Parts: sequence; C-alpha cells; structure tokens
Amino acid sequence: MFRQRLEGRVAMRVVVGDLRVQRIDRRNGRRSWTIVWPEGTEHREADRFLREHDGSGTQRTYSYLLVDHLRWLERECLALDRVVLRDLERYMGIVGAEVAMPLGEPWRVGKRPYGHAALSTTAACLKGFYLHQAALGVNAELGRRLDRSRLPTRADRRRTFLGHTTTSIPANPLAPTGPRRRHPKMLPDGAREKLLETVNSARDRMVVTWLADGGLRIGELCGLHLVDLHLRENAACGQCRSPHLHVCYRPGNPNRAEAKTKHPWRLENGTVTGGLIKRVSPAMIHSYFDYITTEYPRGRTDHGMLLVQLHGRAVGRPWAPVAARRVLRRAGDRAGLGPVKPHAFRHSFTSAVLDASGGNLLIARDAGGWASATMVDEVYGHVDVHDPAFDAALRRVWGEGR
Repeated sequence: MFRQRLEGRVAMRVVVGDLRVQRIDRRNGRRSWTIVWPEGTEHREADRFLREHDGSGTQRTYSYLLVDHLRWLERECLALDRVVLRDLERYMGIVGAEVAMPLGEPWRVGKRPYGHAALSTTAACLKGFYLHQAALGVNAELGRRLDRSRLPTRADRRRTFLGHTTTSIPANPLAPTGPRRRHPKMLPDGAREKLLETVNSARDRMVVTWLADGGLRIGELCGLHLVDLHLRENAACGQCRSPHLHVCYRPGNPNRAEAKTKHPWRLENGTVTGGLIKRVSPAMIHSYFDYITTEYPRGRTDHGMLLVQLHGRAVGRPWAPVAARRVLRRAGDRAGLGPVKPHAFRHSFTSAVLDASGGNLLIARDAGGWASATMVDEVYGHVDVHDPAFDAALRRVWGEGR
C-alpha cells in the first residue's frame, strides 16, 4: 500500500490483482471506497454504483466483493452489456454457491469458498450493481431478469413497516438457497475466567469484561469516548436510570473504530444523549475504575477516547480494534482456548440473555442492540443442546429415565 495526495484527500490504495480497491480519507474524517484501474483512474461504472453507498460500511464490503467480480469478467472477456443471468449464476457457483452447471476454470485458487452470509451479500451486491447499470441503459434485459419479487412471509411482514399491507417483497435469483438460521460459534465454558487470568493489564481485563457483559461489538467498544459513559444512577442524560453507556457513531475516530448502528445522538453541555443505550453491569463498572485509576495516562491524551495504548512511543493514543483482536487471540492461545474472536462474546451474550429471559426476543434484541427481533430469532432462536430440559427430554426418549 502507498499514500498519494489527491485533491486535498489522502488516498490509500489496496492492490487486488489488476483492479484495485482505493480508500479515500476526506478532510472531515469520513472515508469512501472505490475501485480504480492500474494506472489510477477510477472504474467509472463501479464508482457510480459505490457512490450510492457513500459513508457506510456497505460501501467497503461491496468494493471488495465487486472488484473480485470485475476481475473475473476481465478474465472471461465479458463486457458489462454482454453479461447474462447464467454468467452471474456461474460466478456465484465459482465463489461457493451450489449451482447445477459447468463452472469453467477455477477462480480464487487457494482461498476458501464464501460462506452463506458472504454469498448472500455477494448476491445483493451483484443485483444492485446490474440494476444500477440497467437504470443507465446498459444491459436492460439482465436488469429485467434480476428485478423479481415474491410473496411476503410472516417474518417479512413483522420486520417491514406496515407489513400487513405488503403484497410483494423483492427477490434475488442469485441468493443462495438453504436454511437461513445460523448457529454461531460461542465461547467455550469458563472462557471468561480463563481469559481474565491470562491477560496482562487492567485495560485488557476491562475489554474481556465489557465484551462478555455488554455484548458490544469490538468497533463499538474501541470507539467509546469517556463522555459516552454514564456509570452512575440517574445520569444527567435522563434516558436511563441505571448505569449505562451510549454507543455513538463517529466516522472520524482517530483509531478508525466505528459503531455499526447509526442512531442519532448529540453532545450538549458535556452530556451525551441518544445513540444506542446499553446497560452496564457492576463488574463492568469495577473493571472501568480499575483501568482508569491505575493505567489510563491522564494528561497525555487529547482525544477523549476510552481505550488507549499503554506502552511504547504511542502511549496515550487511541487503541485500534485490530490491536484488541490480537490481544484476545494471543490470550486465547495462552489460556488453551485457541484463537478467541471478539464477536464470540456477543454470540454468547445474546444466547445467554435469550435463555435467561425465557426466549423473549424483544429483550434479547434490545440488550444486544440488534436491528430486529427477527434476526435474533433466526440466529439464536433454537434450543440449547446442553439445556437441562432438553437433555432430560432426550433421555426420557432413550429410555434412560425409566
């Protein structure tokens, strides 16, 4: 990677074959992503489509998925106005979908096939890209083939505003088939205690505690500012009587940590209101004060962020999410748990809340900050195979309880 000054912006280019994904850092702290040719000129069709998602995490994801597809088109000598639906289905099969057709030459050699979630995102990206081209008059026939609809399901009606009046839902012929429910990877039993014994600083103990008890995403945790924390009862914001924190979307954080949710928020008279409000546990408060009173480099920071570097010449600078991931991975290896990923805490937290609430999807949705209860149901709404009631029912069927 290298830096290049471009119209008052800092451009970071990530080389991916011939076409490249380029990140543009704007003066206001926002970032954009686009695709460029080897000589540095933008890929006009891709750039027009990606501009529709400017300022969102979707733009970055679509950039990396789309650049792979565009490189494949180059190898197949396919122009955008010559692509047909069967070509797109073949490409989906090459990257991991189950399709009944010859796939041709291998692609992405040495890389794992996409999983179900990545295939769904790829299908959405390709459909959006070619519908955008069709709206500009390029390959209108393919646009008609992709522009399908279906009857809404009960889940569709629940998640859609005025869903009872909905008569059709957009469908994607490229979307992978199969069950939508996923079984996420949870933390092993006792992982929290083992990690707390293994990590080497109060900051790292706080990270483990806050991920375990708060169900925070790693970007949300690393993006917290001190003013976001209302750790005493009846805080000045007046939005929650119990100790809590506000997850606020700040695209200009110096450590590039961003919250996924973009709830409106504001800072007035030193008090944050709005954002995503999440309750905090007594253990979270205790770990916070342990970190602040023993390790936080007061007087050496001017950014107001919660998590900072503790060693080296970068002491006091904001701690990046990638550094937090590395700490957890190394701690997991030392504790004999294998590589630990931050999102495993979130899976375990949501599943535990769902079990403790008797399967109440609304409680689990709000506790974990999920966008909809339907998503919680699809991902976590299944019986725990280690649940005592589940175990007792099976043993009665097997005749062991007689």
